[in-house]
Amino acid sequence: AALTLLCGSAATVVVWKWLGKRQIQKKMEEARRIRDEGVKKMVKAVQQFREQVPHVQMDAILSLPLLELTQRLQEGSLSPKTVLYTYLEKALEVTQQTNCLRHFIPECEEQLQEIQRQSEKGLLYGIPVSIKDHIGLKGHLSTCGLVQCLDTLVQEDSVLVKVLKMQGAIPFAMTNVPQSLFNYDCSNPIFGPTLNPFNHQKSPGGSSGGEGALIAGGGSILGIGSDIGGSIRLPSSFCGLCGLKPTAERLRVWCTHLLNEDVCSCPTPVPCALGPMARDVDSLALCMKALLCKEMFRLDPTVPPIPFDEEVYSSFAPLRVGYYDTDGYFPLPPCMRRAVQETKRALEAAGHQLVPFSPPRINYVMTELFLKTFFADGGRAWLDVFTEDIVDPTLKPQVNCCKIPRLGKKLLALILKPLVTIPPPLKYVATISICRSVKEMWNHHHQIQVYRTEFITRWRELQLDVMLCPVLGPAFTTGYPGKLLTAISSTMLYNVLNFPAGVVPVSRVTEADEEELKLYRGCCDDPWDRTLKQAVAGAVGLPVAVQCVALPWQEELCLRFMKEVETLSQEK
Repeated sequence: AALTLLCGSAATVVVWKWLGKRQIQKKMEEARRIRDEGVKKMVKAVQQFREQVPHVQMDAILSLPLLELTQRLQEGSLSPKTVLYTYLEKALEVTQQTNCLRHFIPECEEQLQEIQRQSEKGLLYGIPVSIKDHIGLKGHLSTCGLVQCLDTLVQEDSVLVKVLKMQGAIPFAMTNVPQSLFNYDCSNPIFGPTLNPFNHQKSPGGSSGGEGALIAGGGSILGIGSDIGGSIRLPSSFCGLCGLKPTAERLRVWCTHLLNEDVCSCPTPVPCALGPMARDVDSLALCMKALLCKEMFRLDPTVPPIPFDEEVYSSFAPLRVGYYDTDGYFPLPPCMRRAVQETKRALEAAGHQLVPFSPPRINYVMTELFLKTFFADGGRAWLDVFTEDIVDPTLKPQVNCCKIPRLGKKLLALILKPLVTIPPPLKYVATISICRSVKEMWNHHHQIQVYRTEFITRWRELQLDVMLCPVLGPAFTTGYPGKLLTAISSTMLYNVLNFPAGVVPVSRVTEADEEELKLYRGCCDDPWDRTLKQAVAGAVGLPVAVQCVALPWQEELCLRFMKEVETLSQEK
């Protein structure tokens, strides 16, 4: 009898699990069906427009830089309708190749009518804008790539979307993201993987990877991403774009829909920042100028009322620039270090003063400050978001590490930390520290402040204006970012510090870079270093970028420096 009861219970559990998985599959299929229906509607709308206006010079419109496009729209030589449908058509083409879109926004046609009723033309009048999946848009899902978020529609536009619309912009597409946003690949089980438009074997980066692919493919001229460890800067690096992570509070506008406080709003001492992504630095500056307006400060009183300082951005004064080509924690591929050295020489030739800088204690920052912020509970809160979900293959290395019991993690850390050669997944486990008490958590927050003070003191002692440093790249082969979480030390540092930081493409991977990569040994030629080598191999022709940084609240100076780097790289 007991055996029968046991077998019956086991069978019930199996059936229950099967039913649960079937329910998840149904939800995902429905989400994909809704997306596909939206795509069909947009195809039909574009075809109707083409029949009405058959002689649109599509390539000419797509080739216009944002500043020139805004000028043409403001003066009336181009109509917002023509521009919108041109970008809709191109976005359809790009997403067919890369799967970068999560959803078209059908209300873009209503916004097209609305801007023509506005008494004044805003700074972004008639500009089609793409936004990252989780940014709140009324009547739409904010999924974060998770099944549990497929039931709830956002009730109100986020402040950021309201300000974009007030400035005349037309949000027209929501872009794909990695599951839970905590990955710099771009794949989730609902909508699938997004590919790099320059090489479909490569990742577009993440978590703003859909934005990266869409803009780089020419399907959007301006996008909004978010960044808590490099999620604007890494896709910008992988896709050859310009991207800015501002001081987090400069645009402190988060998604209106929160699936879980720990995943979407991240109320941590390492704050998340929203920022623009585009093809050139002037576009980023225009976007910041448009967003930092009275309407933003009125709608969100937590945003400091600091308008964009055009004088700082337009200055030509020589700069005192700190620089380094390695942070001493995770040696980057040769082409990324080459980019820093070439940019350094170009800046010196242009009359700027370059000062060597060594960022302090990056190993400590990565393990004790950054990772401890997100895995203070051993990753349990993060794992909770997958309880009714299918884990994407690109996230499995991280999820499996977090699933190791706390005692197991402690033992592994004790065994592995003295060793030099550790397989990547185990090395990742060894770096995770846990806060064991509230007191320890408060001390952790305090240590972040202490480090920020130490860094700023060193910056001030050298009398620096800005910093030139490397960014992770070139684009990884898909699947590799999940194996190399701690490779993001180059971007993560400026999230911990909460400094404005931007990325500018300056070069491309050459055959010589690929040959030099064969000699790359990293820190100690361990399995982790070899994994990085595999991740970036086969990248000839892909973009190579550098990172530009300024002190908190100095976004205009950061952008001015980025503009200088961009100009010099184009001259070269």
